[in-house]
Amino acid sequence: MNKTTYVISWLLRITAAIILLQTLYFKFTGHPESVELFTKLGVEPWGRIGTGIIEFVTSILLLLSVTALLGAFVGVGLMMGAILSHLTVIGIESKGDGGQLFMLAILVLVCCLAILMIHRKDGIALYNKLLKKN
Repeated sequence: MNKTTYVISWLLRITAAIILLQTLYFKFTGHPESVELFTKLGVEPWGRIGTGIIEFVTSILLLLSVTALLGAFVGVGLMMGAILSHLTVIGIESKGDGGQLFMLAILVLVCCLAILMIHRKDGIALYNKLLKKN
């Protein structure tokens, strides 16, 4: 990986991790807006707390170079779920936020997809390594 790609990878990983981490306060403190969102989804409180835990772990995985690929993979799954929830249940705009939560989910998704592309050789190498062990 050249220096430019390395820096871009870090910027994408930090961006995604910061966005994921900043939402934890709302999920873990039971902020009324967060409770309302997960109530609309029919998964309050376990969905809110569980999602927060997964987002926390994903952030850590993204920030560790050795696990960035795994973090990006989990991040894609999380954000696909968030985007689908917005499109089918919550709505793009939530509590007059102008679609900010929806747009942040799209931004994290794009970051994670780019990270997967940047680190695809690591994924292919891991896949080949796992195949050789079996």
